[in-house]
Amino acid sequence: MVVAYVFVKANTGDADRLKREITDIGDIDRVSIVAGDVDLVAKLAVETPADVKEIAADAIQGIGGVESTRTYVAME
Repeated sequence: MVVAYVFVKANTGDADRLKREITDIGDIDRVSIVAGDVDLVAKLAVETPADVKEIAADAIQGIGGVESTRTYVAME
């Protein structure tokens, strides 16, 4: 099992909608709106690193209103 966290910077006013859309993606454990230099954090639990790429780079970045993402893979 690979656990990863995707930090999402949203366009102004899009955080609530993005939370709903990201939550609907398979293998997303949790999505939280946060304060700071990013707007949302999504936790994924998937089988392979390739699955992380598919979700973070393809699915999440493909949603309108996502300005940028940063992905961190848990090491434990």
